[in-house]
Amino acid sequence: MNRMKKILALTLALAMSLSLAACGSNEKPGNSAASNPPSSASQAGGSGSAGGEVKGLTDAERSKEFVTVGTGPTSGIYFPIGGAFAEALKAYGYQTSAEATNATGANIQLMLDQDAEIAIAMQDAVMQAYTATGAYEGQEAATGLRALMRLWPNYVQLVTTANTGIKSVEDLKGKRVGVGAPNSGVEINARMVLDAYGITYDDITPDYLAYGEAIDNMKNGQCDAVFVTSGLPNATVMELGTQYDMVVVPIDGAGRDKLVSDYPYYAKSVIPANTYNNTEDVEGVFVYNIMLVREDLSDAMVYDMLEGIFANISTIKASHNAADKNIDITFGVDDIQLPLHPGAEAFWKDKGYIK
Repeated sequence: MNRMKKILALTLALAMSLSLAACGSNEKPGNSAASNPPSSASQAGGSGSAGGEVKGLTDAERSKEFVTVGTGPTSGIYFPIGGAFAEALKAYGYQTSAEATNATGANIQLMLDQDAEIAIAMQDAVMQAYTATGAYEGQEAATGLRALMRLWPNYVQLVTTANTGIKSVEDLKGKRVGVGAPNSGVEINARMVLDAYGITYDDITPDYLAYGEAIDNMKNGQCDAVFVTSGLPNATVMELGTQYDMVVVPIDGAGRDKLVSDYPYYAKSVIPANTYNNTEDVEGVFVYNIMLVREDLSDAMVYDMLEGIFANISTIKASHNAADKNIDITFGVDDIQLPLHPGAEAFWKDKGYIK
C-alpha cells in the first residue's frame, strides 16, 4: 500500500513539473514566426525554401507578386524584348509591367533604388557600376547588383553617311558625333571605343542624345556620325540605310585589339553582310546584355521567375530577331561576370549549367 502511494505521488509530481514547464515557456503569443509571417513571398523564402532547397512559389504566392521590368527607349530593342519578359511572367501568374527607360544607365539606377524587380543592362556598364570604375568612378560601388541570366549580344555600331567621308574611327576627329545620352550604355561604349583609338571628347564635338534622336540630327545634317549599341538588326539603323547612303564604319585594327585587351567583356565580332545596306561583313565588337535582378528578392521567387521565363520562352523569342537567336536556356551563364542571385544560381545548377 505504501509502495502504491509513493508511485502515485511520483506520477503526480512529474505531471505537475511538465505542466509548469509548459506554462513557463518564454515564447509569447505574437512572437512566434508563425504569428508574424513575412508580407509576401518576395521577402520570405517562398514555398520552396524550406530545408534550404529552392523550388519556386505556389500559384497563390505568385499571384500576389508584382514584377516591374526595366526596358529601354521605345525606339530600341530593349523595349520590345523587355515587354516580352513581362508578358511571359504574366502568363506564369505574376502581375507585371514593362517600364520604358533610357536603357542601361537608368536601369542600373532602377535596381539600386529598388524600383524594378528585373531590368536589362549591358554588362560593361554593369561591371563599371559594380566596381565603381570608368563612368562610375568616384561613386559608391554598386555591389548589390545581381544577375539573373545572359541575354543577347549588343553590337557596337558606328554609322554615318557617305557624304561625310568618314571611313574609320580615326576619321571622327573634328566631327560632330552622337555618343548617346549621358552615362547611358551607348555613351559608355562610345567613350571606351574612342579611348582605345586614342581619341577623347576634346577631339570631337559630342552630341549627347539617344541614338534615335542623333540619327534624326544626322538626316538633317546636324550630326556626322552616331554610335548605336544594340542587337542586330536595329530598326532605326535599317530605316537610315533605306533612305540614305549609309556607311557602317568598322571598329577594327589596333584600336579594337586594345579595347578587347583592356575590357575582357568585349569580344571581336562582325556585322554580317546584308544586315543593313552593307554588302560585306564589317568588323566590330559586341558586349553581352544581361538581366539584372533585385538582390533582396527571395531565392524562391528568383528561381520561380526563371521557371516562368523559360516556360514561356516562345513569347520572348517572338519579340525580336536578337531574342530569337540568342535567348535560350542552352546558352547558360558562362559569359556573365556579375555575381548571380542565389536563387538564379540554384536554378542554373539544377539545370546543369553550373557545377
